[in-house]
Amino acid sequence: MNITNIAARWWLMLKASVAITLKRNQVAIDAYRQILAMRPDDKDARAVIGNLYAEAGDLESAVQQFKRLVEIDPNQPDAWFNLGFLHDKRNELAAAERCFRKAVELRPALDRAWYGLGLVLVRAGRLEEAIGAFERNVKLQPHSPYGYYQLGMTHHHLGQSAAAWQAHRQLLEFEPKFAATLKRDIEQTEPRAASRLSPDSSPKKEESTAETAE
Repeated sequence: MNITNIAARWWLMLKASVAITLKRNQVAIDAYRQILAMRPDDKDARAVIGNLYAEAGDLESAVQQFKRLVEIDPNQPDAWFNLGFLHDKRNELAAAERCFRKAVELRPALDRAWYGLGLVLVRAGRLEEAIGAFERNVKLQPHSPYGYYQLGMTHHHLGQSAAAWQAHRQLLEFEPKFAATLKRDIEQTEPRAASRLSPDSSPKKEESTAETAE
């Protein structure tokens, strides 16, 4: 980029930052569009505009931005996670699974990607695999109430009562309210109902909004 374009990009970045602070996301989106018109491979701009589209509910545009981002740089685990999250929101389970698996391949310690993968596998009815993903999630994030809730319910739906109650006991140690919810749901839900289980069956789905790629 020449000096003129560098100055223009700086001004547009400032304009977008102020617009985001003022909750004027469309103004910010327009600014990032202009940046990308000057510099199509700007990874930071792609990540931010993808998040802005997601927040605005324009999932198709958000998906396109993150697809382009992983084409530019396929080694960004956060970008793959965000793309997986968006595919999950659109009920595109196979695509979501591929993205979450790519994210943990690149960064095995990315706990939220293991959690997202577990949810997708539950929805696909692949409960044994889901347990493995949730176990990785709680190992990496040992105080994750959402991970333990899903781990307990998945064991329950497989008819593995002892393991389900073990998850409950572990949850009880640091999050009694979630533990009470898990206890109630285990007692009130018939086992082997996995095909009817969705991520929204938890008391509150984990805050897994798309995040800016690092």
